[in-house]
Amino acid sequence: MTSPPALHAHGLHKRYGHTKALNGVDITLLPGQFHVLLGPNGAGKSTLLQLLTGLFNPDQGQIEVCGVSMAQRPAQALARLGVVFQQSALDLDLSVRANLLFHTDLHGLPRREAMARIESLLPTLGLSDQLSATVRTLSGGNRRKVELVRALLHRPAVLLMDEATVGLDPASRQQLLHTVHRLCREQGTAVLWATHLLEEAEEADHLLLLARGEVCYAGTVANFVASHDGADFRQVAMGVLGV
Repeated sequence: MTSPPALHAHGLHKRYGHTKALNGVDITLLPGQFHVLLGPNGAGKSTLLQLLTGLFNPDQGQIEVCGVSMAQRPAQALARLGVVFQQSALDLDLSVRANLLFHTDLHGLPRREAMARIESLLPTLGLSDQLSATVRTLSGGNRRKVELVRALLHRPAVLLMDEATVGLDPASRQQLLHTVHRLCREQGTAVLWATHLLEEAEEADHLLLLARGEVCYAGTVANFVASHDGADFRQVAMGVLGV
């Protein structure tokens, strides 16, 4: 039996003045799958994430999160999302604890339950000893890990990651990827990982190629490679994306 979509968007259009950022984009995220949204800078990835997170409304199209309409019931739909944006949204002058508790307060979690969740998540990312640290003192990799913990505290059905590894060293990038893949397997979280890095797309359960505001491929990496006579994934993807 096929799992119902954790997120489904249909016919998304977005224009900024005379610039068409998205042109009829469809996207479906299934529980427990690691979906990669791959495209060059300027392809429309960030615009798509902005629509999926409710920061902007599409000019046309519909978005549902776990069957809940973003247009009709935005609060309920957004409550099922966890987001890590490309630009950090942490308060650098507050402690890790204060940043995380601010998020759980917004979601109405009782403090005892909030602290229990915080204390269970921090060790999974090697942050057990950073609870009292001021965010400004953390490395870029550890700041990103704190943002991931924050995004997971309300136990979302869908996790959206917008160029989450930008600025990270290779070891931190791999650790973050490994952690998010594990979330898919163990917790059934549906992940949309937006990136312009080809190496981050090769282990995707489902691949979406975005170029000039349109999805030019949606399917598995294996099928994508097979449709190009087994050629090297990175070379074919670069050709399809025009980079």
